[in-house]
Amino acid sequence: MFRALCLAAVLAVLGGCGGSGDRARYISGAGATFPASLYAKWSEGYRGETKIGLNYQAIGSGGGIKQIKARTVDFGATDKPLTAEQLDRAGLYQFPTVIGGVVPILNVDGITPGQLKLTGPLLAAIFLGDVKSWNDPRIASLNPGAKLPAQAITVVHRSDGSGTTFLFTSYLSGISPAWKQRVGASDAVSWPTGLAGKGNDGVAAFVKQTAGSIGYVEYAYAKQNNGAYAQLQNRAGQFVVPSAESFGAAAASADWAKAPGNYLVLVDQPGGGSWPITGASFILVYREQTNAQVGRGVLRFFDWGFAKGDQAAAQLDYVPLPATVKDMIRKQWAATLKAEGKPLYPLQ
Repeated sequence: MFRALCLAAVLAVLGGCGGSGDRARYISGAGATFPASLYAKWSEGYRGETKIGLNYQAIGSGGGIKQIKARTVDFGATDKPLTAEQLDRAGLYQFPTVIGGVVPILNVDGITPGQLKLTGPLLAAIFLGDVKSWNDPRIASLNPGAKLPAQAITVVHRSDGSGTTFLFTSYLSGISPAWKQRVGASDAVSWPTGLAGKGNDGVAAFVKQTAGSIGYVEYAYAKQNNGAYAQLQNRAGQFVVPSAESFGAAAASADWAKAPGNYLVLVDQPGGGSWPITGASFILVYREQTNAQVGRGVLRFFDWGFAKGDQAAAQLDYVPLPATVKDMIRKQWAATLKAEGKPLYPLQ
């Protein structure tokens, strides 16, 4: 359903934008599926006010990085932040837009949303293929009283380069030595087992149609598909459910001012209420823009989102950035982004 939503958003804004004279009527971006539902919602509101649309292709973080480096889009989007060194080499600048959570989703006979409890090491063992059945004693011991079926586990993972995968595997690598040694953390890894789906929507669809399966998606996709999801044990030893509140608790300790290049990964954060697989989504743009009008158009859209998009973010269970972080980002825009040597921000 989310594939249809994102495609519809792209097609809606492209109507009437076929000629070069219409270029100023839309901005183009590509990348992460993690924030795609939010960008579609922001696009609706922004176009209603400005008549300027957003052509956003939800192709995965890896694709977003490739397209912005190839200069085929006005901005790239990624949930795997680039390091300050990577940004410098490419002449890019990145800033966060919103915070969300990655959630294990399930299709297991008799298991309801939030009923099943898992620890990080156990989740890693499942995705390694070492735990093969839902009635495995390691799962049963955490879930006394649950009617766990003698049903084979089918792992579902991403097929594309994905920031969601980066967050998920970064968490597993930090909490499971076996996972770190055998698989590691990246936006694309060599999966030991399982089926592959493209995008968050592809993983959600595979899980929905495959009995006994488990996958991982951004929380909005889990909610949209009305499927079961697991509780996870966090760093404080508490079992928590995914929610805007638990994502916000994980993000509370984020110190963006001390993050070079705005590089910050929020997995396994402290706090009794923190969701352990939390992360920000980022936008990539060139520091030196070849077209001032286009550069300002991108900033104008995200400035609007920061000013008027918090309610939409909360409704979709994302966590808006704090006002202090938004102000910090605007100051970075003014100091960093230019066209022909002139600042793009403040907007004119």
